[in-house]
Amino acid sequence: MFSFGRKKAPLLGIDIGTTGIKLIELAKNTGRTDFPYRLESYAIEPLPPSAVIEKKIAEVETVGEAIQRAVAKSGTKAKNAAVAVSGSAVITKVISLPAGQSDAEIEAQIRLEADQYIPYDLEEVNLDFDIIGPSASGADQIDVLLAASKSENIDERVSALEIAGLTATIVDVEAYVMERACALLLEEEGREENTDQTVAVVDIGLSATTLQVLHEGHTVYLREQNFGSQQLVDEVQRRYALPRKQAIEQIIDGGLPEKYPIEVLSPYKEALAQQINRALQFFYSSSSFNRVDKIILAGGAASIHSIDELIEERLGIPTMVADPFIHMSFSAKIKEAQKRLIHRDAPALMIATGLALRGFD
Repeated sequence: MFSFGRKKAPLLGIDIGTTGIKLIELAKNTGRTDFPYRLESYAIEPLPPSAVIEKKIAEVETVGEAIQRAVAKSGTKAKNAAVAVSGSAVITKVISLPAGQSDAEIEAQIRLEADQYIPYDLEEVNLDFDIIGPSASGADQIDVLLAASKSENIDERVSALEIAGLTATIVDVEAYVMERACALLLEEEGREENTDQTVAVVDIGLSATTLQVLHEGHTVYLREQNFGSQQLVDEVQRRYALPRKQAIEQIIDGGLPEKYPIEVLSPYKEALAQQINRALQFFYSSSSFNRVDKIILAGGAASIHSIDELIEERLGIPTMVADPFIHMSFSAKIKEAQKRLIHRDAPALMIATGLALRGFD
């Protein structure tokens, strides 16, 4: 959607998250194949808790070094990357402008009038725009989506990539990146019947869960609430007296006591289902919608065994775990053991995948 800069291929999608760096490189398949995309490279590199706080980079050098390790681990040769900023760091506004203008003329007009829409000094922000299409306000008008973010949000990510020896060719917005990744999922899953659905994307992060509702592929609602996988980590640490790193590793890889599924995991899953239901009720009460057709679970906690089945049972809404790689082929350098890890980690790789898809715009 947005690119505070110009894009070049091949492109790495790099998601700078609270817990780690996720890297995805895709290529387009040619010739006779059922899979339009091929996964070329993949890596996840953990970050210390102090590196990224509430989606803001606090330690640029630490993040840059982690990206560098992820690049080395993946084996990619690509040097251009796409990253994203969170929706809370971006101001968006739909404005109407005269039709028939070139991109350069639109940009010039936006910059002249931007102080009407942006509550910051224009010297402190990066601006970009995307043409939506004809405006309902008149045949000679077009709607343009304006996006602005404080330069520091962009600069931190650009600097971290530079430390890793990469060039930031795109800085996108997480909400629009998720739209793109979900479009890929829905195309894979059911083709045309999914195009007019209302889909609730539940992205379960460490400290917060984001509900993003898409109608006909576009975001109509976005809300974050303070409940995430941290609650599960905290309970595992408390009950089994484990340090944070070990607790996370054993939640992901196994190794916790036999009663863990009943004593800790089951109550967490029930609490998560309640939080999702509560978030949906807020959506219904603040919009003209009274139902969603499907729930897509993303984020690390979406990998919890049978979480989709429990949420579907509790909420009565068809629920799926996001896996953007289920209908992709894999590069020969990705071994069978890695493929299993990729599918396990797939829900947490939606943003990185959506960013990597920008290479095909």
